[in-house]
Amino acid sequence: MQTPRRRTLLAAVGAAASALLPGAARSQSAWPGRPIRVIVPFPPGIPLDVILRTVGPRLGTVLGQPVVIENRPGAGGNIGFEAAARSPNDGYTLLGTSSNFVANPSLFAKISYDPQKDFTPVIGLIRTPSVLVVAADSPITSLADLIARARAKPGGLAFASGGNGSLAHFAGELFKTGAGVDALHTPYKSAPDILNSLLSKQTDYAFPVFATALTHVKAGKFRALAVTSQKRMPQLPDVPTMLELLKPGGFDLESENGLVAPAGTPADIVARLNAEIGRILRDPAVADPMVAAGYEMAGATSGEFGARLVRDQAKYADIVKRTGMKID
Repeated sequence: MQTPRRRTLLAAVGAAASALLPGAARSQSAWPGRPIRVIVPFPPGIPLDVILRTVGPRLGTVLGQPVVIENRPGAGGNIGFEAAARSPNDGYTLLGTSSNFVANPSLFAKISYDPQKDFTPVIGLIRTPSVLVVAADSPITSLADLIARARAKPGGLAFASGGNGSLAHFAGELFKTGAGVDALHTPYKSAPDILNSLLSKQTDYAFPVFATALTHVKAGKFRALAVTSQKRMPQLPDVPTMLELLKPGGFDLESENGLVAPAGTPADIVARLNAEIGRILRDPAVADPMVAAGYEMAGATSGEFGARLVRDQAKYADIVKRTGMKID
């Protein structure tokens, strides 16, 4: 029979041992006990930032702790990606991802994060293709017209993107390879910069994110020539896909924004985040405006999102190899 003193000693030893266990093995019953930080590796206003600022307050209400969005732009997202990779895996740091997250390892010679080894997938948020646009007053009236002009003047046309490794950059390079044309890549810092460059005639065409350009296309400021989705987008049903128009050489390309956590984040925390955020994404008050704006709600389990990240990383690596993409 144990004496009171022995029971006290055993309890103390057990508590000390528990304190030494890694985060994944400790009880997470008290989580969250303080605000949760979500790193967005891009400036405010981009689609990833918009959806997280929509989801964040609702998630904070459910969890009983504030969800703080921290914008850390720079180096094509690498500054934010690397900061998140170095963060504790205690459930209090999350990272918002875009196509750059899985594309950058193939584009940059030196990179200090591994999308697969350094992170645990949490959930996909939204997906969107790109759309090939020109200014409404551009002499370019169709994809065939754009190809003819580009072939007639190799390197004479310029296309805009939101930066190296962005979806617009990849789409532009795929178009060049698929259509057999040459054009100058002109990277900018944001989606508004892309559109302004077209209006000011600094560039000739661009592949902005569909949802970013949709309102401006409907307002008559830009002419949409093609979308990079597998099927036509219901918001612009008369605009064909690159797969329809470019044969051979057609392609489909979409960006998925999601959430990951530092590797080793406890599975029960990841599961709860997935469940709560999934419910938020299915809420019509959240989903309906996003779908109307041109997004597809992603959702899915942590494992399904992780599998998509693996496939996308391989896809972008193949595109870099086939197109010879470089950092400008």
